Amino acid sequence: MDDSIKKRLEKDESGLLTYEYIANNINSEGFKEEVSWLVENIIRVDRTGQFVVSTARYLNAIDKAVFAAEIDRLIKAAILVDRERAYLGVLASSIWGDDYKEHATELIASDDNFRRIYKRLYPIGI
Repeated sequence: MDDSIKKRLEKDESGLLTYEYIANNINSEGFKEEVSWLVENIIRVDRTGQFVVSTARYLNAIDKAVFAAEIDRLIKAAILVDRERAYLGVLASSIWGDDYKEHATELIASDDNFRRIYKRLYPIGI
């Protein structure tokens, strides 16, 4: 990524430009070296969690193992930013499967991010 693109993405106001860059360049040479900065940028600019969640879902679908650290950071950011819980349900089903509620007890015990999301989605359930 050259400096002009980086400067343009630093001015991103919602996360959309950064998300588009990620989606359009995921297979480009050097992307894996850039992804950490891109994740930090999208976390910094996305005030609603929409693009943070979309990026977590996208990276998870592309390669969960390769992008595990970035997905973890995005999930943690989504928990903090999505105060209205508009996107957390979609995130949970994308990351842990559509049947995540059936496995909630095991997931709560083994995954702190899941526990925190589940507690937000179902505050009486825990």
